[in-house]
Amino acid sequence: MTQMKSGHPMLAVQRRGLMALTGAALMAPAVLRAQTGGSWPSRPITLIVPFGPGGGTDITMRLLAPKLSELLGQNVIVENKPGAGSVLGTDFVAKARPDGYTFVLATLSSTGVAAGLYRNLPYDPVKDLTAIAPTNFIPICHSVVTKGLVVRDTADWIAQLKANPNKYSYGSSGIGSTGHLASANFLQRIGAEAVHVPYRGAGQVFTALLSGEIQFNSDIPSLMLPYNRDGQMKTLFVATDERSSIMPDVPTAAEVGLPGYKAYSWYGIFGPAGLPKPIVERMAAAVDAALGDATIGRRLEEMGTPMMRGYTPERFAQYVKDEVDLWVPIVKASGASVN
Repeated sequence: MTQMKSGHPMLAVQRRGLMALTGAALMAPAVLRAQTGGSWPSRPITLIVPFGPGGGTDITMRLLAPKLSELLGQNVIVENKPGAGSVLGTDFVAKARPDGYTFVLATLSSTGVAAGLYRNLPYDPVKDLTAIAPTNFIPICHSVVTKGLVVRDTADWIAQLKANPNKYSYGSSGIGSTGHLASANFLQRIGAEAVHVPYRGAGQVFTALLSGEIQFNSDIPSLMLPYNRDGQMKTLFVATDERSSIMPDVPTAAEVGLPGYKAYSWYGIFGPAGLPKPIVERMAAAVDAALGDATIGRRLEEMGTPMMRGYTPERFAQYVKDEVDLWVPIVKASGASVN
């Protein structure tokens, strides 16, 4: 797979996340209520997580949902709808009524990656979804199990992979998911082959890892950390420009001899196309306010997935478009595709 240019996204995302909120995001609730006629929301809101329970998206959304319920005055109900590497749940929202009662926590894999991977993607991530607000940036790290496997460091692991084509297996939350492409990209870069085993969520992936059914994967640092501490897994590197704040002893890809190799994602709230602007702005303000909660912010930092604040819906929509434009050619160059 063609590699990202080293100067892309992460530092830009961090800079944007530190920007002051715009006027729309700073609107007082009373002003927003006036704009929507006080009619929205008048019943519970469903927020789809297009992955199974236990993964980063699920954890993030269940962290935000209670605060969003408080801010919006209606219950925000989290519903997992996994399938097709997040396409199933995302498409469900793309085809929902644009009435402000159905949203999705979409990701890079649901948007830019999916647009390049699926020959017949049932939705256009730019035209068929309304970008509301980003939530957090997701660095990806590469880890191996310790059960039945002795790996000294990245160089040793690369040597084992190259000497044993298709002996080892790796898991992901589905074909086209960030974890899938991150591992596939790593293998392509080093010139090795391994078997991909897709699951319906991170929970299943980790069950397979700990049982020895698969030997490695690529996922967020917070999910790896407990298993590193108890010795069941060993994280070899993090595939971003900087080390993870929660795994400071784990080197970056560049530090282990893989310069230019990057793997990351981001999460964000989207609704179907055609959402009324007052609803978009009120939801965006609520998401940003929830991220501003000290407890939520601290938890996201502890997960090693820093929040992305300071975006207007318009700015986030442009960010999504830029990511689609970046990742479609990368995925197509990799040769990966799904009918």
